[in-house]
Formats: sequence, structure tokens, C-alpha cells
Amino acid sequence: MSSTEVRPQGATIRFDAFEVDLHSGELRKHGIKLKLPEQSFQVLQVLMERDGGVVSRAELKQRIWPADTYVDFDHGLNNVVKRLRETLGDSAESPRYIETVARRGYRLLAKVERIGASVELPGVKTTAQEQDAELAQKGRDWVVRPAFAVATAAITLAIIAAAWLWLGDRIPGKTGHPRIQSLAVLPLTNLSGDAGQQYIADGITETLITNLSQISALKVVSRTSVMHYRKTDEPLPQIARELGVDAVVEGSVTRAGDRVRVTAQLIEGNTDKHLWSKSYERGLQDVLALQGDIAQTIAKEISVELTPEERVRMAPHQPINLRAMEDYLQGEYHYQIARELVSHREARKQRQPELDIALNFFQQSAKEDPRYARAYLGIGEIWGVPAGFPYPPLSMETPARDALAKALEIEPDMAEAYVARAKMNLRAWKWREAEQDAKRAVELNPNLAAAHDAYSAYLLATGQLDEAMKEAERVQELDPGSDRVAWVFYCQRRFDRFIELKKNDIARHAFGTMAHYDLGYGYERTGMYKEAVEEWELAESGFGYGELAEALRRGYAAGGFQRAMREWVAGWEALVKKGEPVYPELPAYIYGLIGDRDRAFAWLEKAMEMHSSGPPNFKVDPTVDALRSDPRFAELLRRVGAP
Repeated sequence: MSSTEVRPQGATIRFDAFEVDLHSGELRKHGIKLKLPEQSFQVLQVLMERDGGVVSRAELKQRIWPADTYVDFDHGLNNVVKRLRETLGDSAESPRYIETVARRGYRLLAKVERIGASVELPGVKTTAQEQDAELAQKGRDWVVRPAFAVATAAITLAIIAAAWLWLGDRIPGKTGHPRIQSLAVLPLTNLSGDAGQQYIADGITETLITNLSQISALKVVSRTSVMHYRKTDEPLPQIARELGVDAVVEGSVTRAGDRVRVTAQLIEGNTDKHLWSKSYERGLQDVLALQGDIAQTIAKEISVELTPEERVRMAPHQPINLRAMEDYLQGEYHYQIARELVSHREARKQRQPELDIALNFFQQSAKEDPRYARAYLGIGEIWGVPAGFPYPPLSMETPARDALAKALEIEPDMAEAYVARAKMNLRAWKWREAEQDAKRAVELNPNLAAAHDAYSAYLLATGQLDEAMKEAERVQELDPGSDRVAWVFYCQRRFDRFIELKKNDIARHAFGTMAHYDLGYGYERTGMYKEAVEEWELAESGFGYGELAEALRRGYAAGGFQRAMREWVAGWEALVKKGEPVYPELPAYIYGLIGDRDRAFAWLEKAMEMHSSGPPNFKVDPTVDALRSDPRFAELLRRVGAP
């Protein structure tokens, strides 16, 4: 114990199955004493004192490491926390007790309860106190939940206004300040002590990105790329380099009863220098009144940076129904979860329940406020835009289009609705409409990566490869995690560049198992058959299809590449008979490689019937090159109708 540490006498603290005796310095689980190093115990004690609040690394250094101790503090603290997690049976990846708060410190997730009769730790409630607080909270929840949604919108606008107030002094031509032309909004950290509030933090993050991205003079990195950094320990300069931005916005959200606190700060990317920071803490009534002040601040401070059209789009369209907004944020939270469950065999089984939950929230939002445009956007996306495979049934196309039309009727300038409709039109082979919607989305929000991605997809499918690459490069700027550039290289038959990018994806752990699967295509196209089989083995194992990985290994060992392909496709055929879903283009591709054209076209016909992802790209896709000389392929192209 350090010379400055004094422990309370006779106090015992409980969390989950653990008891901590602060007098004796012992940690017990179910009454059994656990071995815990002294410094790990001290870290636990400080975390308990904060009771769910974040304890910074600097504070831990001051509290536990004496000033005259010369050690590698970062390495030492990491080891101390690691030992604490090992003793608690916890992990940094899926924390139950000790959570790492990126670039800040740590916090204790478990509820803390004092069971001794002596000293009370700061912030630790007695059981009776907790019960009283819970009863009081139940009485006001009907006010807190909807009003907190207003706080979400109001505080988001406040952050934008204050950030642009700072940025307004740094426009080109002024000296003495860094020039900010691009930024990324990192996921705001939920510090409310309740994982159920995560959707609020994510909602504020997404709204902040959406609003900032409408400013054409500023490059704003997409949500898809920044969410990768939700729980990273990477230093901010490294994050800024990886995302290619001049500055980073980070912050946190805390809800305590009827109070809401949001902290945001703007940090220069290459120096890690704090350029601006502000905390907003309001009672609910104050938050409601704050909106008028925010609107005036935005109009005053950023009008020189905005075009008239941008000012109109960023202005509130109508009063927000609080319950409708909260339901929408819940729906968006579950929709994003569903979109991430696309690869592993078992994970995909969880996707449809998440989509059902999201749809229910979106529909409830629309019911609460029939004029809330984003509720209809969510409905349209779930019914019309594939979140993975299997796809939404074609029977949902009409209601999906109706929902998106409703969203655009309410908010005619909603770029995201045009993106969704462009994707639907590509799937439906409605080429002129797909082009119009994608170009309109780009026009409305030049910073929206998804808009450029939809336009690039259209250009690629119609054989405009050079133009597709230009749009793909813009996507890459706005969404560094995108792989659109790689696929344009693939369709240009520049397989060396495609392989290079896919190897890079694997090295930086981007796209997970899918990167191995994609790399197999590149190797096969260049005649590197052994390497292709090895990558596909890794992919099938990673997706949870161990039997298919074994089929590839067995086949290659017995008869080389051709035998491996026969074993692979036979394995898929067997799984399909058991009800496993499969992209029809995959068996078609494999049958094409082994020269069984009849079976290949049978599977391509299934792709045509379900309007899968393959047919729109038949004009340029190398995976169907083995079938192009067959007259039946020309007929498929005619039916797809690509210009």
C-alpha cells in the first residue's frame, strides 16, 4: 500500500458475487478468499469509490504510484488491471466488471453495495437508499425517457454550434491557428452506468456525424469507419492518421436521474492537442428552452460556411415528438446490430430477431408521430435494402418504396432515403432510376459515403469503370474502412492490385473473415490455386462451416484444385438440401470453374429469380467469365438490361 493510502475501518463492499474487506485488504467470492496483488486491490478500491464513474489513468497514477517511484507507468498499470481482471474472471474484450474507456481510463460496471456498518465510500449507496432512489425514479420515468430524447437533439446541435464557433476563427486566410478541413466524430462513450442507454450515445454520435457531413466545405468520416474505434486504446494521432483527418471530436454522455451531461472536445489530429472542449449539463426544462439559443448560435456562427441550401437542410423541419424520436433511436441501434451480424453461420441466426425488434421500434415511432420522416426511412431500409443474406422477399418491395416515399414527402432533401431507393433500384434492375437517386443523394450530401458508394455501384454495374473508380476513391476518403476501390480493381481485371488491397485488409483486421474469402477470388483469377484454396479454407472455418473447410482440404489433397472445387460445391449442395441459405452466385461460380455449365446456369437462374446481388454486375463481374461464351449468358444480360 502506498504511503498516501488509508483504508476505512470495518467497511465491506459487495458487488455481484464478490465481497471486498477494505480493512483487511481481502477479496472474497462466495466467502472464499482470492489472491489479489496489492496494487490491483488498490485499483479496485478506487473504482468502487467512483461507483460506475470513470477513473482516469492519471488519477490512478497519482493515487497508487508514489511520485518518487520510477517505473513504466503505462505498462505497469496495464499489468495491474490485467491481474485484477484475471482474478475476477473478467476480460477486456467482453467486460462484466472492469471496462476500459478508450483514452480515458477505467470504470466498474457492477453495482456496488455497502454491507458494513462503518464507513461509506463516496458514491456508494446503501440498499435502502437504492430502493428509495428506484421508487423515485419509477415515478418520474414517464418524464425522463421522452425528455431525454429532446436532450439528445438539443445537445447534438449544441456540440455542432460550439465546434463551428471554434472552427469559424480558423477559416482560410487567418493565421496562428491550425486549419481544419476534415474531422471524425468518434463514438461518444456511454457513462450512465447503464448499458441500456447505449443507444442514446450512439444516436447522438450518428446525428452529430449526419449534421456535420452536410457541410460541403468539411470532410467528415462516415459512421461505419468510426465505430471501429468504440473501445480502442489507440492514441488519437494514430486514429487521425488511419482515418485521414485533421481533427477528432470525442466525448461522453451521462444520464443521472433527470439530469443529462454531455462532454465534447475537439482535438488536433497530429498533435493530440485539445483545441476546444465544453460540457453541457441541463435539467430537463432547461434543455427544452436551450433549443432556441442553439438555433440562434448556429445561424450566427456558421452561416459564412454554409450555402443557403445547407442552411435550409440543417434547420429543424418541425417540432419533434419525443417518444417518436426515442423509438427511432432504439430502432436504429438494433438495426445497426443486425447489419453487423452478417458473416458467421450462428451469428446470422440472431440477425432476423434484431431486425424484427428494429422494425417494431420504427413502426412505433411512426405511430407516435406520423410526420417523423426518419421512422419511415428505417422501415423502408429494413423492408427494401438487404442487411445481409437471405434478402428481404421481393413482396416487400412495394411497402418499402411506399415508406421511403413517405419519408421524402416529409423531408424532400433526405439524402439517406435516396440512397436506400438507389440500392433498391439496382436490385430491381431499374437503371435510370438508380442513377437519378444516387446522383441526387450525392448532390444533397457530398460528404455522405453511402451516396458515393451507391453511385459507384451503379457506374460499375453499367461498365463505366473509370468513373466508378473516381467515386470509389471518394468513398474511401469518407469511409476508410470501405473496400469499394478493391472491387473496382477486381472488375478492371487488375487482380494484382486487388490482391494487394485484400492482403492489407487482412493485415489491419478489416472485414474479418470475409477478407480471406475475397482474397481467394483474386488468387483464383491469377492461377494461384493452392493459395486460393487455403484462403477459402480459412474463410469457411471463420464463417462456422468447418465441414466445408474440411471438404476443401480433402479435395485438394486428393486431386488438386479441380477436385477441391468439386468437393466444395458438393458440400454446399448437401447443406442447401438441409435448409442452409446460400448465395446462388457461389455454386454457379464453382460449377463454372469445373466446366459444369448446366448446373452453373441453373444456379444463376435462381439468382435472377430472387434478384440477388450478382445479376446487376453480370456485365463486368470476373466470377462469371467462364460462362460468358455460352449463348445463355447473353440472354441473362438481356433480361437484366444493364446499359
